[in-house]
Amino acid sequence: MSHRVLVLLAPGFEEIEAVTPIDLLRRADAQVIVASTESQLLVTGRSGISIQADLTLPEVIDQDFDLLVLPGGPAVFDLREKPRILDLIRRLHFANVPIGAICAAPLLLHDAGILKDAERFTAHGSTAEELPDLISDSSTIVSGNLITSRGAGTAVSFGLSLVEKLYGSEKALAVQESVHAS
Repeated sequence: MSHRVLVLLAPGFEEIEAVTPIDLLRRADAQVIVASTESQLLVTGRSGISIQADLTLPEVIDQDFDLLVLPGGPAVFDLREKPRILDLIRRLHFANVPIGAICAAPLLLHDAGILKDAERFTAHGSTAEELPDLISDSSTIVSGNLITSRGAGTAVSFGLSLVEKLYGSEKALAVQESVHAS
C-alpha cells in the first residue's frame, strides 16, 4: 500500500534532512510529494544545493496526506512567520496524520501548539532555550504521531523511523538493510 507523504522545502532547508527521508520513504514505495513553500520549484538549501520540488505548496496544501515531513535548517526561522505553514501542521495533526520534524523543525510544532502532545521529543541543541524539555540523548524519538530528530547526523535514523511509522518495523528493517544502515 502506497502512502502519500508531503515534504516541505523552503529556502535554507538542511539538504541532508530533506533528501535522506525522501530517499528512504521512496525506497519503501511511499508516494513522496516535495512541495516548495515559495512560488518557484527550484529551492536552494543552506549549503547551496538546489533541489527541484514537485509542486508548490498552494497546489497541495488542501490535499490529504499520510505523513508530513519538516526538514530543519535556517529555513525553519522563516517558516515560523508563515501562518499557512502552522495552520497546515495543525490541520494534519488534528486529523491524526503523523508529522516528522528534524533539527530546528520541532520549533514549528511548538509554534503550532502541538509539541505539547508529545510525551518526549528531541531537536537540535541550538533550540534548547526555546524547547527546554528536549531530550538530548536520543537521535530520534517517536511519541504518538510526532517523530522528532536531532539534526543532519540523525537523518537516516529519522527517515527509517518515518518508514516504520507508515509501514511497520519489517519494512523499515528491509529498507535499513538495503542501504547498509547500522
